[in-house]
Amino acid sequence: MTIGVGGSSDEAELAGLEAMAADVAPIAVSEFRERIAKAQCLLREQGLQALYLDTSTNLHYFTGIQLKLTERLHGAIIPAEGDVVYLSPAFEEPKTREYMQFGEDVRCWEEHEDPTALVVETIRSLGYESGSIALDPEAPFYTVDGLRKAGNRFDFTSGGAITAACRQLKSAAEIALIQRAMDITMAVHKAAARTLRVGMTTTELVDFLDKAHRKLGLIPTFGAAQFGEATAYPHGVPYPQTLTEGDMVLIDTGARLGGYHSDITRTYVFGAPTERQREIWDLEKRAQLAGFQAAVLGAPCEAVDRAARGEIEAAGFGPGYKVPGLPHRTGHGLGLAIHEEPFMVKGNRTPLAPGMCFSVEPMMCIYGEFGVRLEDIAYMAEDGARWFTQPAHSVDDPFGYEA
Repeated sequence: MTIGVGGSSDEAELAGLEAMAADVAPIAVSEFRERIAKAQCLLREQGLQALYLDTSTNLHYFTGIQLKLTERLHGAIIPAEGDVVYLSPAFEEPKTREYMQFGEDVRCWEEHEDPTALVVETIRSLGYESGSIALDPEAPFYTVDGLRKAGNRFDFTSGGAITAACRQLKSAAEIALIQRAMDITMAVHKAAARTLRVGMTTTELVDFLDKAHRKLGLIPTFGAAQFGEATAYPHGVPYPQTLTEGDMVLIDTGARLGGYHSDITRTYVFGAPTERQREIWDLEKRAQLAGFQAAVLGAPCEAVDRAARGEIEAAGFGPGYKVPGLPHRTGHGLGLAIHEEPFMVKGNRTPLAPGMCFSVEPMMCIYGEFGVRLEDIAYMAEDGARWFTQPAHSVDDPFGYEA
């Protein structure tokens, strides 16, 4: 189905959407406890006394608590042995306890007190007078700086190796949440394509992406739309565009379900594609497929990038990050954050393992002309790589209506 033929109104498309998110199970308390146990095992293996969690996606991952980062310290401490301890401003303690799904120990600080001193004091109260403390890699500098000043008997190190080792291997429950989020975002993509019309602006299209995700029961995370020459720029341009016949259209959007993200990009032509548009679109599809086929259990993450980039270079583009060609890595991990470990990039020798989720999105950028990005998220199952969503079918029928 050629995009731009038989389009419908935004209102009609929104009216036809029904919530799809209600029946997906949240992460169970037992799984949070398993995550903490794994982190504690890693702490002991690495000779670390505790892991400090700031107000971050890591706090969400290990405890289920979702809070926005502010200047007031909220967090938790996972000791190498024993139960998790929560940290809260004193006046927020009732709210903190409402968020807690397990555990009882909450340590509080008053407005005039130094919360980083409370973190150090808490670690000492757990039986650790010195040693090494792993810090949440998402903790802001002012917190890290305060901890170093308050805890002069401790060495502080990044806890990224611990948090990544846990988070990059998704459980069946996490996979299920991501799958439903992906299904919903794909429905939004299809609806958005049906609304395209001559004279539509990217601002109007982004507004539709937001409303459609909400109608289907998700919390929108981002929506990006680019038309024509602006599609050549990976993260868009700082001005709206207006759709005309023959434009390349790029839509990149995602949302959250239970904290877990979706992220899908589709690129196609509004109207009939030219031979040049068809040639570049087909090359992009081959590159994406090459990256996916290189995602073999035990292979290094960089193999995905190498395979996709190799397809583009074989067609005479690049080499490396040069444009026309692919100017960025081929993929990123996805879960509670849009971009997290593992990354599909040159130099990442981390072996692909069951539970890893990552994008495959080699983008063809031709500045001054147009660009094509096809992005789908894959995950490693016990028998190899699988797609959450099926890749675009063809430049003439991107959503496979006629397949």
